Amino acid sequence: MTSEPTSTRTNEPTSDWGRDLDIFDNRYIYDPASVWSELRAECPIAFSGRRGRSWMPVNYDDIASIAHDTAVFSSRRIGVVNPPQEEGEPLLQAPPITSDPPVHTWARRILLPAFSPRRVDEMTPITRALARELVDAALETGETDAGSDYAQHIPVRVIAHMLGIPASDEELFTSWAVRILQEGFNDLDKALDAISEVLTYFAERTDEHQAMPADERPDDLLTLLVETRVEGEALDRNHLVGTCFLLLIAGIDTTWSAIGSSIWHLATHPEDQARLRAEPELIDSAVEEFLRMYSPVTMAREVLDDIELDGCPMKAGDKVLMSYPAGNRDPNHFEHPDEFVIDRQRNRHFAFGSGIHRCLGSNLARMELKVAIEEFLRVPTFELSDPDAVTWTGGQVRGPRTIPIRW
Repeated sequence: MTSEPTSTRTNEPTSDWGRDLDIFDNRYIYDPASVWSELRAECPIAFSGRRGRSWMPVNYDDIASIAHDTAVFSSRRIGVVNPPQEEGEPLLQAPPITSDPPVHTWARRILLPAFSPRRVDEMTPITRALARELVDAALETGETDAGSDYAQHIPVRVIAHMLGIPASDEELFTSWAVRILQEGFNDLDKALDAISEVLTYFAERTDEHQAMPADERPDDLLTLLVETRVEGEALDRNHLVGTCFLLLIAGIDTTWSAIGSSIWHLATHPEDQARLRAEPELIDSAVEEFLRMYSPVTMAREVLDDIELDGCPMKAGDKVLMSYPAGNRDPNHFEHPDEFVIDRQRNRHFAFGSGIHRCLGSNLARMELKVAIEEFLRVPTFELSDPDAVTWTGGQVRGPRTIPIRW
C-alpha cells in the first residue's frame, strides 16, 4: 500500500480488507483465518480508518519487528479505541502493560515472582478443584454450556484468589471484563463507567490492605503491591490501582477465551478429542497447539513518529494492531498453519506476545488451560448440541461465549 489512506466512520460491511479493515465484521469474528490469508497475499499490512487510524500486519516477522521496536511503537495505549483527551498521556495507567522502558522494566520485575513456575504450581491444585467442581455440576445434568458454565468461571476465580479479593464478587468482575473488552468498542461510555468502577473497587481494597498491620496481611498480590518499595518509596497510588486493574481484566477474558476455544475445537473435531483421551501424554503439545490456532489476543501499539513500513505511511498517533493470532498462521513459520496438529513439534507461536511485553502470566494461563481441558475430558465423549447456537466475540480478545455441549 503506497497511497495515503483516510479515516472513515462507518458500520457498513467492508468491501476492501486491505484498505478498510474491520475486526468487528462478522466474517472476521467467525473466520479470521480466511481474512489473514487474503491479506497475506494482497496487502500484508492492512489499514482501517473506522475507529481512528490503525494498521494491522499479518506476517509473523512484521509483527515481531514492531513488538521489539519500543522506540517507535509505544505501548502506552494498548486499545484500538481510546477516550478523547486534551493531553498526550492516556487516561488509564495499567503498568506494566501500558508502559515503556524504563518504567516498564521495574514495573514488570515487581510482578514476576508472583507468576513464577513455583507460584503457579501452588495454584494448580486450587485451579483443579475449581474445574472439578464445575464439571461435577455438569455431569449431573448431561449437558452444559462450556462457555458460560465452565470456561468463564475458572480464570476469574483463580485471579481473584491470587489478588486477594472475594470470589463472591465474580459476577461483578466478569461484567467489568465484558463491558470493557467486548461492549466498550461500540459504547465508549459503558467502558469508561466500568473502568471507573474497577479503579474505585481496587482503591477501596488497597485502603483495606494498607490499614492492616503488616504481620496480618494475607499473602496475595495486593499485599505484594502495597508493600513494594521502589528506591525507598511506595508505589504511586495510580500505578498500584492500575496494576490491579490490569491483573483482573487481563486475567479473565483472555484465558476464558482460550479455554472456550479449546473445548469448542474438541467438540467439533472428534478425532482430536479421541486421540487426547487415548494419549493423555499429548496434553502439553495440545495446549501449545490450541494457543497457536486460537490465540485470543490482539494488542495494539501507538506510533510515536511518522514512519513508512513496507510502503505503508504510518503517522504519529496511529495505532498498529498486533495480530498475534494472524502471525501464528503464517505459512513461512508453521507447516500447514491452518491445520490443528495435536503433536506439532516445532511450535514457536506468540500467543503470549513478543518482546518486552510478552505476557507475564503465561505460566499461569498455560496451567489453567491444561487443567481445564484435563478436567473437562472427564465428561464422556461430547459434541455440540446446537452448532448454530455457538457465538463468538470479536475485537481485541476473540473467543467463543456460547458453547452448548451434550454427551
